[in-house]
Amino acid sequence: MSIQAQASLSPDLEVNEIAKMKLVFSMQKRAFSEQPYPKVSARIAQLKKLKQAIIANQQDIIEALSADFGHRCHDETRIAELLTFVEGIKSTIQHIEQWAKPNKRKVGILFEPASNQVIYQPLGVVGIVVPWNYPLFLSLGPLVGALSAGNRAMIKLSEFTPSFNQCLTSILAEVFDEKQVAVITGEVAISSEFSSLPFDHLFFTGSTAVGRLIMAAAAKNLTPVTLELGGKSPVIISEDIDIKLAAERICFGKSFNAGQTCVAPDYIFCPNDKKEAFIEAYAEAFFRMYPNFSESQDYSSIINNQQYQRLQELINEAEEKGASLVNISSISQNTAQPRKMAPILIDNIKDDMRVMQEELFGPILPIIGYDKLEEAIDYINERPRPLALYIFSLNKKIQEKIVYNTHSGGVCINNTMTHLAQDDMPFGGVGHSGMGCYHGHEGFLTFSKAKGVHKIGRFNSAKMIFPPYNRFIHKLFYRLFIR
Repeated sequence: MSIQAQASLSPDLEVNEIAKMKLVFSMQKRAFSEQPYPKVSARIAQLKKLKQAIIANQQDIIEALSADFGHRCHDETRIAELLTFVEGIKSTIQHIEQWAKPNKRKVGILFEPASNQVIYQPLGVVGIVVPWNYPLFLSLGPLVGALSAGNRAMIKLSEFTPSFNQCLTSILAEVFDEKQVAVITGEVAISSEFSSLPFDHLFFTGSTAVGRLIMAAAAKNLTPVTLELGGKSPVIISEDIDIKLAAERICFGKSFNAGQTCVAPDYIFCPNDKKEAFIEAYAEAFFRMYPNFSESQDYSSIINNQQYQRLQELINEAEEKGASLVNISSISQNTAQPRKMAPILIDNIKDDMRVMQEELFGPILPIIGYDKLEEAIDYINERPRPLALYIFSLNKKIQEKIVYNTHSGGVCINNTMTHLAQDDMPFGGVGHSGMGCYHGHEGFLTFSKAKGVHKIGRFNSAKMIFPPYNRFIHKLFYRLFIR
């Protein structure tokens, strides 16, 4: 049985799809109860098979994603989805045996002779809710963590990527039985029912607003959640950095996937006396990377008309409230590759503008001038904690001052976004930008139950403190240990 993507379901079909989804969930729960601790060798074999299948079908994946976006740069898919997935799964395969070993722990002297260990047990059936912007990496990344820990998984894909959904469903059906990994598609009603299932863990990547709904649905089942949300990730450009270096690296992070990235730079703090130089350097960097961008195969489209219109409304509202817009390009739209959007830099912003209230998720970049570094730090600390924080400075004291005086999901110094691709570092948000983390060892731990096991034999010294109390031995213990 395979649950396929459908653009718009009638109420009767929706009911049928929900019934199928619940049946798959029950099948996975029963299968897990029959095999609650898969051998590590079997997990490794699954991961190797998954890696081979994705590599073998990479061109189909690339073309499907490009079709969903109108145009998605093929190299961006290779870099951000395929390369990161392959590197991550190779690292997991390499380390999983060590991660899964029981961990010996110290026994307190009062309880000797005994042994303590922590075993890492699979949770059961994991639900994974996937956004549209990087649907391969953001579905298979959590899946690798779930499988490495010995779980089964159901993946809910976005209705905005129907071509990719069909492609991935076909690939995973070749690798896994539906009792092990299942793909679910559909619109809001099916998404709502999916998040209401009593999963053993629910993993969501998406907006903060939807994250609240996911958490509320999971709470009814006491299902633990990992929320990878977004927010407004700031950039601080220090006085000491070469402005051209900063502009080029920020431009890359903001232009990649046309800014449709949860860790894309969202707004910039720039020294007041360098704002004009930054804008000029940013424009030069953009056209160096994307000459004639509207025709360029290297620059992606906005995913759909709804998102494109939302971005235009943000720009118009800011201009109406007095912002100064710097349109990097006057090149008109390319009808062969619709929804190509040139970067818009915004100066003279105000806090009540939507561009400073909402995650932008597109090539719009507000710029805030500052005179003292403390102004930037205070501004960031007065707002919800971001998923990423970018620092451009070669001065170690400045770097440390910002890192230790702000909170964010992660920090990247003198580059943008590349911290996300580090396999041996946890990735996750804090506060409004999420809870929990994954990637590498942290991914294995997220999808495992660390279960403490305390073991004693025939003799145990703890018996000496059994009742009746107020004996000499009790007084001796209290004197020796309560001090």
